[in-house]
Amino acid sequence: MNSFNSKDLPPLEQLLGVKFKNHRWLERALTHRSWLNEHRGQSVMSNERLEFLGDAVLEIWSSDRLFNKYPHYPEGRLTNIRSALVCTQSLAEAAVNLQLGRYLRLSLGEQKTGGRENMSLLENTFEAILGAIYSDQGIGATFHFLDRHLLAKLNILATSKNIKDAKTVLQEKAQKIIKLTPRYRLLSSRGPEHDKVFISAVFLGKRLTARGEGKSKRQAEEAAAAKALTILKKQSKIKATKGIKNAKN
Repeated sequence: MNSFNSKDLPPLEQLLGVKFKNHRWLERALTHRSWLNEHRGQSVMSNERLEFLGDAVLEIWSSDRLFNKYPHYPEGRLTNIRSALVCTQSLAEAAVNLQLGRYLRLSLGEQKTGGRENMSLLENTFEAILGAIYSDQGIGATFHFLDRHLLAKLNILATSKNIKDAKTVLQEKAQKIIKLTPRYRLLSSRGPEHDKVFISAVFLGKRLTARGEGKSKRQAEEAAAAKALTILKKQSKIKATKGIKNAKN
């Protein structure tokens, strides 16, 4: 679907379980930057800003649901579950279940290279949909949407014994994306011996990428790794966006 047609909206809204007040938000959420490069002069924006907003809403929702439903889980486990839930594969699967790829507005070039099945692109679209729902109807409707489409998966992950910790996930992603192995260093500690807080940093190459705190060195490293994963994810999106821009110049 490369041109938005009103008859396409009811089936999509039925899949989403959301009736938009202003369809412009939904239209924008499904518009990839590449489509705009082939349709200059259109009064439509790409979904990048909505993706940014949706990513923040998703983090709030997942943190809220985990915090309240699993009160006995330590911070490290909550962080690992959340990381597993909001990873590219997980969100791309949610996008596939909602058939978002079918409705995306892409350039011919993106379509020919499999853009409708591209996991990173589908992940971004799912987050843009969240941003669109939030902009159209507020936080309550967005949380309700996430409860319908992601809560079951969150509960499965929360009771799974096979979730990789943040350090393991970071090592896999860093080696794959930037060909570097994370290194950890204890920066400092504070507090009495019986209640110390440790501050550790994770380095990618020579660069200090993120800091984390914890009641043990291991917890501090896990917290740093979780923050580094968020940074790595955002950097990957920025590089992808720049690649699209450069390809069109």
